[in-house]
Amino acid sequence: MMLVDLSFLDPRRNLDYDDDLLRQAEVAGASGPECLRFWESPVHFVVLGRTGKEAEDVFSEACIRDSIPVLRRSSGGGTVLQGPGCLNFSLVLGKHRDPALSGITGSYVYILGKVVRALNSLGVGAALRPVCDLALAATEQKFSGNAQRRGRHFILHHGTILYAFDLGLVSRYLNIPQKMPDYRRGRTHESFITNINVRPADIRTAIAASFQAP
Repeated sequence: MMLVDLSFLDPRRNLDYDDDLLRQAEVAGASGPECLRFWESPVHFVVLGRTGKEAEDVFSEACIRDSIPVLRRSSGGGTVLQGPGCLNFSLVLGKHRDPALSGITGSYVYILGKVVRALNSLGVGAALRPVCDLALAATEQKFSGNAQRRGRHFILHHGTILYAFDLGLVSRYLNIPQKMPDYRRGRTHESFITNINVRPADIRTAIAASFQAP
């Protein structure tokens, strides 16, 4: 598996590069290269999931006033705010790697199970919460959201990990989602989302080891 640690200043380029990695693997067919990429945006921007609706999810006037770009990624999932203190991990995995990767639910269990074990080796106390969130088991606070784009031979998995993010900005730019997981229990952004107290370099090392990326 290739290991890529590459961030761009331009938010759109960060999103497009992940799609490029998936495209390269798909062109090569089942024998194409798997990849783990880490990246972190130096600027804030909002990114909608593939079917997200800006009118429902985003406080557009605030984004315009503060020059916060609103973009769309190719994977599903909800709308998130990106920026400094939010580490992204992107995986391009062949479906042939494990039978669990043939379905959406199984693939989340397979991928996020490895991430949970990696983070818990650092003392995080993380747990998977359906369908694709990672939260602190003790407080049920979310620190990671995940989404996928599924190709013919490969999966592009997008994951975020909050470690030093300005959490107060989330409610400035994002509305409360209309669909919420049960474990959120109607909590506001401020009471539901949290950072984990782990160095990003340690997160990178642990996740890379869990996927045997050199």
